[in-house]
Amino acid sequence: MEVKVALVTGGSSGIGAATARLLADAGVKVYAGSRRGTFEPARKDVIPLKMDVNDAAALEAAVQEILSREGRLDAVVCNAGNGIYGPVEGTTEEEARYQFETNYFGVLKTIQACLPVFRKQQFGRIITITSVMAILELPFQGFYSSVKAALLSLTESLALELKGTGIQCCSILPGDVSTGFTSARKLNEAATREDSPYKEWMQKNLKQVEKDELGGMSPDVIAKAVLKQLKKKKMAMRVIPRLDYKLVAVLVRLFPAKSRLALIKLLY
Repeated sequence: MEVKVALVTGGSSGIGAATARLLADAGVKVYAGSRRGTFEPARKDVIPLKMDVNDAAALEAAVQEILSREGRLDAVVCNAGNGIYGPVEGTTEEEARYQFETNYFGVLKTIQACLPVFRKQQFGRIITITSVMAILELPFQGFYSSVKAALLSLTESLALELKGTGIQCCSILPGDVSTGFTSARKLNEAATREDSPYKEWMQKNLKQVEKDELGGMSPDVIAKAVLKQLKKKKMAMRVIPRLDYKLVAVLVRLFPAKSRLALIKLLY
């Protein structure tokens, strides 16, 4: 079997929209799911779906709608996500849960909604968009790193569980990507306090982070990585687009933790 129908979450903008366009250009019928339920510019081979990955019933309804229209669903690209910024100290439980709700549990619910279809077909492709921050921790983004690391582990554990079923899993780990994610990032309350002991460092750090992201790679680079894996007979379990980030991943494994963290602090 090959991928002819795919669901892309967070499909209205950024990496999701770029992925939807590229898959459609390659002949895949794409359903772009998002809370807004829009896709611009409109095209016949990309169908916008209004859905919230935090709503299991909405996800189930979306999958059933795809099946009623197409009779199949071959792949899901779990891209919907958000980010918070701020120190671990002072972060409330509510703020931490906010970070995990969409990025982890939303992905889990999406996968669980699609798995029965894939299992019945004895074929399916699951791609999660994680981050190099799953393996490279940065200051003041501890919860984002944590949730992406958890998602990476979940995806690779699932890949082992599904071995031999015809269902494959892959994690794509982007580095800095220039999207609306930067402007949409939420600062937690502790990051906005005037008396924060981290105030000066956070201000410098955030400027550097935003500069790196806005000057980062095009979302099309990630979309191409997704398409490449979906076209393969056997997907890789972990993909890091672009050579410089692959090198970073190698260095992360080679450097002792103490030295790695000292270097990160120096850079950020």
